Amino acid sequence: MIGDASVAASWALTENRRRPLRRLRTILLLAFATVVASLADSAPAQESRPVVYRVPIEGMIDLGLAPFVERVLGEAAGAGAAAVILEINTFGGRVDGAVLIRDALLRAKVRTVAFVNKRAISAGALISLAATTIVMAEGGTIGAAAPVQMGQPGAAPQPVAEKTVSYVRKEFRATAESRGRPPLVAEAMVDADVEIPGVIGKGKLLTLTTAEALKLKVADFRADTFEAVLERVGLAGAEVRAASPTWAEEVLRFLTHPVVSSLLMTIGILGIIVELRTPGFGVPGVVGIGSLALFFWGHWLVRLVGWEELLLVGAGVILLAIELFVTPGFGAIGVLGIAALAGGLALSLVGAGATWAVIITALGRVAVSLLLAIAAALALLRFLPRLPFGRRLVLETELTAREGFASAPETDRAWLGKRGLTASPLRPAGIADIEGVRVDVVSDGDFIDAGDPITVVRVDGNRIVVRRLPRKD
Repeated sequence: MIGDASVAASWALTENRRRPLRRLRTILLLAFATVVASLADSAPAQESRPVVYRVPIEGMIDLGLAPFVERVLGEAAGAGAAAVILEINTFGGRVDGAVLIRDALLRAKVRTVAFVNKRAISAGALISLAATTIVMAEGGTIGAAAPVQMGQPGAAPQPVAEKTVSYVRKEFRATAESRGRPPLVAEAMVDADVEIPGVIGKGKLLTLTTAEALKLKVADFRADTFEAVLERVGLAGAEVRAASPTWAEEVLRFLTHPVVSSLLMTIGILGIIVELRTPGFGVPGVVGIGSLALFFWGHWLVRLVGWEELLLVGAGVILLAIELFVTPGFGAIGVLGIAALAGGLALSLVGAGATWAVIITALGRVAVSLLLAIAAALALLRFLPRLPFGRRLVLETELTAREGFASAPETDRAWLGKRGLTASPLRPAGIADIEGVRVDVVSDGDFIDAGDPITVVRVDGNRIVVRRLPRKD
């Protein structure tokens, strides 16, 4: 009995010692559970903060802008963004560039908002209509989207054919219908023949102010700042990620600029012509091929160039080479070569919705580039050897008799300074009739037609070099 009482007392003492430890453990477990619960409550609040991408659409709408917008739309969709807001302030630009952006917006897997601040004119109106929501700032305008054709430098834009107007009008209508906006209002922005009683009379293009756009259900909200836009579309407090073009996209916009692309065409054609007229392969060929490569690379990325255009240009270059080096004179092969080259380059300048008027304009740009390249090539081939820089490119090593080399035969040197007529075209070699004798000659750089007067300017070894003389009336 005494032993049982001793054991009971010992157990009671041990139990009393453990109670504070149990209480401490219970307190710690409760504190840990409280911290975990608070973290769990705060985590969803952080994750639920929406993400918005901000995209500037400013200045001229060009072809290089479309890849930038497409990239941001894809990036936003992949990041689970709540919206992409396009901040638009433009007087317009290329219709084909706007169509590419319009198509990207219509198939985007993320909500898109067009914030017109302060204007969306012409191509900018089409981009705005393709967005899910349109928000306009006070004093904003949208519309005036009649397609025009640029004339000569300094001249006013010219109206385009009805076929082009019809195409752009239907693009606007289809875009408005897909977003639940009044299609007739969209058509009136493009075609002055569209009349809407109480809104616009016949013979005038429709341009809407902010208040008018809201009244006609073209715009959804009015907001003057980007923060106000977020609030109006239910995204106040969202995380804003400003999107900007990458260096590659900036280079792409530069290469597809009309002036730069025309310059690349001219330099490319010039380099190829000079390379074909000089032996070996050197700087002109590298510069020419590099310029055309930049031209086609830029237009390939904006989806204006396909394999068809590349094959057409390649066939043109091959046909011209055959004409220069294989067949005498200039005939059908040369004409086909020029036509293929010009056609391939022209098709590389036009995009969606191109009509004959647009294609003819592109052919005009190519024709100007060809003419400039030919004129520059003729000038280089004639005057470059006479310039100090050009002389450095010419091998002037003397082949003396002491080293075993013989000079031109005396019979050939006798022709120096004499005149005659070409008996065949000189491309550059051919036959000339000099004092009744048929002589193998080479022209001094230029192509010379049969029957033209010539004079012998020098004799290099066995080569008798002649130059064309002006015809006497």
